[in-house]
Amino acid sequence: MTKENAIKLFQDQRVRVQWDEEQEKWLFSIIDVIGVLTGSNNPRKYWSVLKTRLKKEGSEVATNCSRLKLLATDGKMRITDVADTEQLLRLIQSIPSPNAEPFKVWLAKVGYERIEETEDPEKAFDRAMETYLKKGYSEKWINQRLKSIEVRKELTDEWEERGVKKGVEYAILTDEITKAWAGLSVKDYKKFKDLKKENIRDNMTNLELVLNMLAEATTTEISKKKKPKTFSQNKKIAQTGGTIAGNTRKEIETKTGESIVTSKNAKSLKPKDDITEIE
Repeated sequence: MTKENAIKLFQDQRVRVQWDEEQEKWLFSIIDVIGVLTGSNNPRKYWSVLKTRLKKEGSEVATNCSRLKLLATDGKMRITDVADTEQLLRLIQSIPSPNAEPFKVWLAKVGYERIEETEDPEKAFDRAMETYLKKGYSEKWINQRLKSIEVRKELTDEWEERGVKKGVEYAILTDEITKAWAGLSVKDYKKFKDLKKENIRDNMTNLELVLNMLAEATTTEISKKKKPKTFSQNKKIAQTGGTIAGNTRKEIETKTGESIVTSKNAKSLKPKDDITEIE
């Protein structure tokens, strides 16, 4: 049971699902999921009882769930409780059902692997290699991708050293780097490649990956030399690092006559025999 397979089990006609563009999250109808997992004739009542039990246990999952208007079986738009993937997987842990057991086993396995990776980080790279191979990527591309993870880690370590806050500020600086080298924000880049929740780097060709790494590595080196003290200074350095890679992109495009930033994603670059452009 993989995360992708787990989510896909819900993405059919039995479960209403909606993509939140702003939060970049899938939102699932809770009562639909409960109906699928339990076979209950009254999933709404089942959810009401489960919410009460979760609150008594001190869980905030039920409280934090959102509400959306979704198309009901009677053809009308009705308000219903929805959960994102993390909330949904937490709810599944509280549902005693044979259909929920594969998810629980998978979650336990993932939790165990994360503990192992904390004790031995090398295992994370080994699992990443194995996962990419199963998805059909070439070994050459995978090695490049793993290198990009190392480059990214060096950059985020530098940002942490400079007092940049994880989350929103990391995202803003990443956006500045991407706009400077690719000419697109991260959000627009993902739209261009027809992506939603997928990692954009997993959908880059070799040249896109190389230029993204150049932009991030350059930003890291400039930051180490300049030692920025404010977020504004970090932002300017991110723009500079991205611009250097952006100039390289333009030079290559001038020589080749082809755009490096492509709408192709991992799906369009498969099957494995056809991944010549991602190698």
